[in-house]
Amino acid sequence: MSRSDSALAATRSWVEDFVVAHDVCPFAGRELRREAIRYVGVAADDWPATLTTLIEECRRLDGAPDIATTLLVLTSGVEDFDDYLDLLAIAETLLIDQGYEGTYQLASFHPDYCFADTDPGDPANFTNRSPWPMLHLLREADIERALAHYPDPEEIPERNIAVMQRLGRMPLAEQLAALRHSRDRT
Repeated sequence: MSRSDSALAATRSWVEDFVVAHDVCPFAGRELRREAIRYVGVAADDWPATLTTLIEECRRLDGAPDIATTLLVLTSGVEDFDDYLDLLAIAETLLIDQGYEGTYQLASFHPDYCFADTDPGDPANFTNRSPWPMLHLLREADIERALAHYPDPEEIPERNIAVMQRLGRMPLAEQLAALRHSRDRT
């Protein structure tokens, strides 16, 4: 299995066995059942090529209402969290420059994700930790529609933090590591 195939398989498992299983995103299960999540592997060693792929995915979403979201899985090049944050900042600026502000937004996930002013060992960081670095491209209109029908959407982050705290850092780290490597052996 290639590195890209392994990263995509691990990401699919993470969506099913972590995001949906722990209800981290209360809307992901519906999109998973509809098979409306697009997974794209890209090496981020060449940032201009990575950013070109991001804009291509925006254009794909423009013309494909059956795709709810794209997970751009970064298979190499941004293993360091600070490098990833630099790429994320450029990607967010690029979306604005390309006229996608208000149309799409990026959610960010990385194996070493750490919220500002948070201890790296805090289980709350696992709300944004994933087996592989990724840029999650979402339609803002879909988010607004989903939130309009969800009771107390402002409580989602607090609920997720409470779930991660209850599960604990070591079990979460073990689950994430298992997800990343489970498909490497197939």
